[in-house]
Amino acid sequence: MIISHKYRFIFLKTSKTAGTSVEIALSRFCGPDDIITPISSDDEETRRTLGGWGPQNYSAPVWRHSPTDLWKHLTKKKPLLYYYNHMPARKIKNRIDPEVWNNYYKFCIERNPWDRVISQYYWRQRHLENNSMPCVSDFLESKDVRSLKRKGYRLYTIRNQVAVDRICRYESLEQDLEEVRQHLGIPEQLQLPKAKSGIRKDKRHYSQALNQAERNRIADLFSEEINLMGYRFIDHS
Repeated sequence: MIISHKYRFIFLKTSKTAGTSVEIALSRFCGPDDIITPISSDDEETRRTLGGWGPQNYSAPVWRHSPTDLWKHLTKKKPLLYYYNHMPARKIKNRIDPEVWNNYYKFCIERNPWDRVISQYYWRQRHLENNSMPCVSDFLESKDVRSLKRKGYRLYTIRNQVAVDRICRYESLEQDLEEVRQHLGIPEQLQLPKAKSGIRKDKRHYSQALNQAERNRIADLFSEEINLMGYRFIDHS
């Protein structure tokens, strides 16, 4: 997640939508007062190599944290971060100046849910051999799929209302980001690194990895995104 006072934008980071690559690209144009949340050590190394600003201004004194955050920190050993990766709109809104929330350009990325679920499936099983991976049907009932909702539609909406100015599409990401860049006045095109690439061994189109019941289950789980963005299942089999 990035809050840029320099270019007056808030980038809300959804999961499995090339968010880390976009974050790295945007951080090249940040300034010392901007809020940049931490990413993985490997991705931070990529960010340093490409000349981006690293994580900064994301912590706060203990007294500024909510009781829930403090409880999670004490009982679940979760880091006490005031701003963090995949932070939802409602929390960002509550923690920044209303003037910033109301006037900065807010944007995120969404992805075809069938494609996004399969991407999550292979990411979560990346340390397993193919013959020991759970079937997709079982995976669809796991917390890993529920997290896509929490770090997707529920991240960029507040009370079921879209809280951002622009939802970029993963499927047309370069074009959409170029329009965002021009709107914000960022002086150079965003160069997206291939963060987290090379993980997935099975490169089949999602339609070849899902049976009819699985297709229907994803359509049910992600009906809000599908209706909002007009996504449809494309059969490449």
